[in-house]
This record gives sequence, structure tokens and C-alpha cells, in this order.
Amino acid sequence: VQLVESGGGSVQAGGSLRLSCVASGFDFEAYCMGWFRQGPGKEREWVASITSIYRSSYAASVKDRFTISRDDAKATLHLQMNSLKPEDTATYFCARCAGCGDDGCGASDWGPGTQVTVSS
Repeated sequence: VQLVESGGGSVQAGGSLRLSCVASGFDFEAYCMGWFRQGPGKEREWVASITSIYRSSYAASVKDRFTISRDDAKATLHLQMNSLKPEDTATYFCARCAGCGDDGCGASDWGPGTQVTVSS
């Protein structure tokens, strides 16, 4: 299993970024996939997930600002982040999920992460 994130960077508050995660080594379309993040001095937290039948779920802190999507033909997961806030500053991780629910994802594999920094 290999997961490689990209698309991180530095933006001002109110800006947007689109993260991508290219997956390989497994049957991507059969799995629920998720995004997590870990801010400075904080524990890793779930951000969003999407099932194999395209049902998405979001943490309350990002709902209505972030959109998770997947392209099964390209084995790629995306996270569109709009209206970014300084508190969104974190390393963002792509994850393959062993299972997904409305309030989380049981991650079994992780990418190395991509840094997002939002300045005020």
C-alpha cells in the first residue's frame, strides 16, 4: 500500500487549497478513504471520509468548507478546502480506511502527509 499526498502550501485566511492523494498497491475503488490532520501540539484528528459508494462524512469543524472526492479511475483522493482559517494549519494525511462511519474512519494505512499553513 502506498499513499502519496500533494497540494499543501501556505495561504492567507479565506483562501483555498486542493489536496490530492495518489494511491497504489491495493484495489482503491473497494475502500473507504479518509483525510486526517495533525496541528502543532495536537493529536491527529479525522477530517473527512468517503465510502466506496461515494457517501461522504465530515468533522463539524470543516463541514460546509471542505469537500472530499475520489476519482477511482485514477486511484486518487482529493480534499477541496475553502474559506481556510488559521486553525486549519496542520499536516494533512491521506488514509485507507478499514471501515467508515458518519463520525470517522478506522485508518489502516497512512501517507507521509502534506503541510498546510494558513496565516491570518
